[in-house]
Amino acid sequence: MSSRPRVALFVTCLVDLFRPSVGFATIKLLEDAGCSVEVPEAQVCCGQPAYNSGDRKDTVAIAKQVIAAFEGYDYVVAPSGSCGGMIKDHYPALFAAEPDWQSRAAVLSAKTFELTSFLVDVMKQDGVAAKLDAKITYHDSCSGLRELGVKQQPRQLLQSVEGLELVEMQTPETCCGFGGTFCVKYGEVSTDIVGRKTADINATGADLLLAGDMGCLLNMAGKLQREGSKVQVRHVAEVLAGMTDTPAIGESK
Repeated sequence: MSSRPRVALFVTCLVDLFRPSVGFATIKLLEDAGCSVEVPEAQVCCGQPAYNSGDRKDTVAIAKQVIAAFEGYDYVVAPSGSCGGMIKDHYPALFAAEPDWQSRAAVLSAKTFELTSFLVDVMKQDGVAAKLDAKITYHDSCSGLRELGVKQQPRQLLQSVEGLELVEMQTPETCCGFGGTFCVKYGEVSTDIVGRKTADINATGADLLLAGDMGCLLNMAGKLQREGSKVQVRHVAEVLAGMTDTPAIGESK
């Protein structure tokens, strides 16, 4: 491996379609950490929606495309615990009947990381050169926390942002109610869960909510806006990269 790790960015569907600024912020953070970053054009969805819906046949077909697209890199990094968890935790088990593909999936799994985990645990970053005068609170997304162990890494990096004050929720680890296809299948339950979450967010007095997964962020931002809350919502990568000059999630340009 060269002195500059060759890192492939897994963009994620929601970043690509709803918040490209998160992708650019991720690239900046990776390059600032000393990585050579590439964005494979052949990448597709990680297959999580199909997987969560029980469609294993299409999930396997999608996973094969992803595995092929990301072979040859030193690391694969995603600004998402859910997509990262899908590749790292679930891909190898998909190919129990196909040993060759299972081996390739295992290789990809071993080198795939969520963004803040990669910066702290692999690149040994203890801080960033960013500034933001704001009181923030942080939501621990379910997949990142429970599948990948992402908890202290984003907080460690946020502590280095000049002017930032972190105020914890009472229940930062409680689900926001998104759950991918869950919020579509069980809309009333999802709405109840996110309502409890936004009450916890508002109680902190924070003016900015951060998290590491776009699905959670879109869900919470929508509920906060419907409630008339003034709390802004951003992906943690945007703050760490010092790229907060764009409108917050859900705000008009």
